[in-house]
Amino acid sequence: MKAIRTLTRGVTRGLPTLEAAADPHELFDRWFADAEASGLLLPESMALATTTADGRPSVRMVLLKGAGLDGFRFFTNYGSRKAAELDENPRAALCFYWSVLERQVRIEGRVERLSTEESAEYFATRGRGSQVGAWASEQSRPIAGRARLEAQVNEIEARFAGEDIPLPDFWGGYRLLPDRFEFWQGRANRLHDRLAYTPRDGGWEITRLQP
Repeated sequence: MKAIRTLTRGVTRGLPTLEAAADPHELFDRWFADAEASGLLLPESMALATTTADGRPSVRMVLLKGAGLDGFRFFTNYGSRKAAELDENPRAALCFYWSVLERQVRIEGRVERLSTEESAEYFATRGRGSQVGAWASEQSRPIAGRARLEAQVNEIEARFAGEDIPLPDFWGGYRLLPDRFEFWQGRANRLHDRLAYTPRDGGWEITRLQP
């Protein structure tokens, strides 16, 4: 019902004027706050697209774990497919889609690993079950069945019984440093608003795109 009630919100609001959105980080923060306030489930969900060195693409949903002038942060197992592709080609794209607000944000840029200290600081905030899961899962590797995964979880729980769980050396974070933003706002008759931001002279050049 919420989706139905809010479906036309984007049609009536549109994007801010170009003058009111000179900085894409500021505009993203406003839109993200709106997404959180909308009651949308997991507004921090984002599609992460990576490619191999020879250009084979892949995409998956991950969770945003921090956004600011220092980049957009996410975390993963460094043995995962996404990590292997980022090692081969350290560029990626993100896409947020908030359906009830009829808004989409696309972000492209260079990706780098966070420091061990930054990853450890975040890891310490995770629930113990999620910490155990990070240790237990050899992400993206084949496994014989669910029972084997549960056995791996039991092994890790026994290993760290009564102790704080440390950061695994095979797990940590990345930051995407944007060099392009695009904000999309739904409007009537599919005449949507689109604003692209690209770096220029220490600031951002803003271009309105046709829908």
